[in-house]
Amino acid sequence: MYEFKFHRPTTVRQAAGLLARQEEAKLLAGGHTLIPTMKLRLAGPKHIVDLSQIEGISGIEMKGRSLVIGALTRHFEVATSPTVKENIPALAELAGLIGDPAVRHRGTIGGSVANNDPNADYPAACLGLGATIITNKRRIAADDFFKGLFDTALEPDEIIVRVQFPKPNKAAYVKFPNPASRFALVGVFVSKRGSEIRVAVTGAGASGVFRVTSFEDALKKRFGVKSLEGMTVPADGMSGDIHGSAEYRAHLIGVLARRAVAAATA
Repeated sequence: MYEFKFHRPTTVRQAAGLLARQEEAKLLAGGHTLIPTMKLRLAGPKHIVDLSQIEGISGIEMKGRSLVIGALTRHFEVATSPTVKENIPALAELAGLIGDPAVRHRGTIGGSVANNDPNADYPAACLGLGATIITNKRRIAADDFFKGLFDTALEPDEIIVRVQFPKPNKAAYVKFPNPASRFALVGVFVSKRGSEIRVAVTGAGASGVFRVTSFEDALKKRFGVKSLEGMTVPADGMSGDIHGSAEYRAHLIGVLARRAVAAATA
């Protein structure tokens, strides 16, 4: 690793101030992206701002018809929370599919959302449920938050403090995982909340997580598997690598979307 200065603020305001004042400062939450990239010398921030001592930005609660999860809440906590299982079981299942036990006990929802890895699971949940990302400055709709590969609407001194998920009537997440990393080769999150239908895809898009509006329009007529029969997405705009071609990923989107709808209506 490169030499760096370690900071441990006790409030979000202090952490944001450090980000604003210090050049090349990076936040440390679970560390599952930052630490490996530093060990490989792919990143060399001069300042590390550790969020672990800040109170009030972890935990899970229902507020009205919305599930609110603090940014430092671990994946394991989301996966095993009775509150999440009762109100949005698809989100609990998604969290339980992330990585392995070591990753789930250290990784945080805020870190995953802020990093916006193109193969991560939580961005699909945020976009697929119409979540709101709450920072120290403002509230950002998921549709406006994810901008591209590892790119979000966050400003340099902006910190995620909570993620708010509206409770759906029906929802499910199905993914085809890379057998080694458990990242999504393709993952599809579907939800129905009143007349609003959302279908979000992670792992497949060359520009990161995205919604499939053609599937959403078909499901608005009837929320059932038959509505998606024969429907596909074009391979243009899909990513391709040694694990799967763009055409393969495009095919998987249709397969997994039908499976997700079947699970949501079971």
